[in-house]
Amino acid sequence: MIRLEARVLKVAPWLLGLSLAGHLAMVALQAKMTMVDLMVYRNASPELFTGQLYQWRLKEFSDQFALPFTYPPFSAFVFVPLSWVSWGVARWFWQLVSLACLYFLTRKSLTLIGSHDPRRAMLWTALFVWVEPVRTTLNYGQINLVLAALLIGTLVSARPWLAGLGVGVAAGVKLTPAISGVYFLVTRKYKAAVWSFVAFLGTVALGYVISAGQSHQFWFQLLGDASRVGPVGSAINQSLRAALSRTVGYDVETGPVYLVGVAVAVALAAWALWWAVKAQDTLAMIVTVQFLGLLVSPISWSHHWVWAVPALMWLMYGVKHRLAAVTAWAWVLAIGSYLISFLLNAQPSIWIIPRPWYLSLLGWVYPAVGLLTLVTIAVVLRERSRERVEDAVDLLRQ
Repeated sequence: MIRLEARVLKVAPWLLGLSLAGHLAMVALQAKMTMVDLMVYRNASPELFTGQLYQWRLKEFSDQFALPFTYPPFSAFVFVPLSWVSWGVARWFWQLVSLACLYFLTRKSLTLIGSHDPRRAMLWTALFVWVEPVRTTLNYGQINLVLAALLIGTLVSARPWLAGLGVGVAAGVKLTPAISGVYFLVTRKYKAAVWSFVAFLGTVALGYVISAGQSHQFWFQLLGDASRVGPVGSAINQSLRAALSRTVGYDVETGPVYLVGVAVAVALAAWALWWAVKAQDTLAMIVTVQFLGLLVSPISWSHHWVWAVPALMWLMYGVKHRLAAVTAWAWVLAIGSYLISFLLNAQPSIWIIPRPWYLSLLGWVYPAVGLLTLVTIAVVLRERSRERVEDAVDLLRQ
């Protein structure tokens, strides 16, 4: 396996070039690649100044759900410059930025586990372009890769203000990155935690300065309304709430079934974080925190799971363990099989929650492998920590 990878690494730049060329050819030629979420960002953002940001809807591409703008007012402010250029320019710009962020996310993940060969990052970036979470992020023109790159690039900074600023701004654009603050708490980087809170409050304050009415509407009326974001039970939603809802046949919302699921996810994440902190494994801590957020969030679309990229790098190169290898293969199958796309076609409507048991079971794919990843991190790092203690004891006895 090592020899095979060594041979492939020699041609990694060429593979990356071919992969990117193939993707960009699709951007140029495939009319169905509408980048509908980018269209929402771009077309809705000017409504921030008309007072109609949260009344605006994109109706052209869905007969089941007219897409609204679901992010805070600060996010619309960030996207306004996209409305100053033509749709073609915005479309290409966003694709190139997203691809650059994918490479950075891959390269930074490998660097955090001690792998510094840029050819390995090139090789995996070439492959990751074609896995489902990345593919759908690119197809929809989503912001996931940009935020993931921002977070992984700033979280590990030795400068508290920079680390906190990255998290605070990311949370101001899209609320889900706020879970990253847990990383600061478990690593006792309290200054960074304070900076992240201050930066986030700054984004909220700027939103109020621009439009107090729409800011009030978002924070006190729309926040927490998952149905406005989209259909909770659709197969594309890969959160615990969605998987549990599809299993029992109705939206579990905040009922006992959902609370038990959240409790399990929190317990496994705490277990994984305990051993990751003891092992001082930065990437394992970051992956654990991000997976916790994806699992407990009401809505975690399949394209939100771009955090499978650093998880897979850790499983393959960060540790050597049979369970890690099994979990890595589980992720390869999960994100490389396009199972979510199959399940989307198999469901009669994005709004219908009940479905045959086998479709409900398959709909657990990302949450199940996500939970398995948390278990793997805990088990592998616990064993590694114990082995180090035993080695230290043996050295003392000698």
